[in-house]
Amino acid sequence: MTTLSDIDAKFLRMAYDEALAGYNEGGCPIGSVLAEGDRLVAQGRNQRVQGGDPIAHGEMDCLRNAGRQKSYRKMTIYTSLSPCMMCSGTIVQFGIPRVVIGENKTFGGNEKFLRERGIEVIVADDPDCMALMERFIKEKPELWAEDIAED
Repeated sequence: MTTLSDIDAKFLRMAYDEALAGYNEGGCPIGSVLAEGDRLVAQGRNQRVQGGDPIAHGEMDCLRNAGRQKSYRKMTIYTSLSPCMMCSGTIVQFGIPRVVIGENKTFGGNEKFLRERGIEVIVADDPDCMALMERFIKEKPELWAEDIAED
């Protein structure tokens, strides 16, 4: 596991807790937190199943919960799983300069895309995030395939 600062570890744990809450609701266990320094701005989780919303990924739900912000230039987004292209594009669009990812083993997101656009990307290789996703994929492979748009 990558060594994180205390602040990063705290917010990544909150993202994991959001993912676990989503799992317990019968949804996809992907959570996200938006923070500016040590200040929590918003948190959210994948709500595709719960809300029937195909774009309600964890990062999107978190950003929606943040509401309008004048600027994201000093913020970090934390996500339990490497972000998909939709979420990565939104991170770039909003100018969020830093992403802390719980794990990227179960889903290799778009870290290269983010880095190529000057975004700092940290992968924590968090064992809790990994174990939760592995359990979900094993239990609900059809829901996971739907979430990542694979038939």
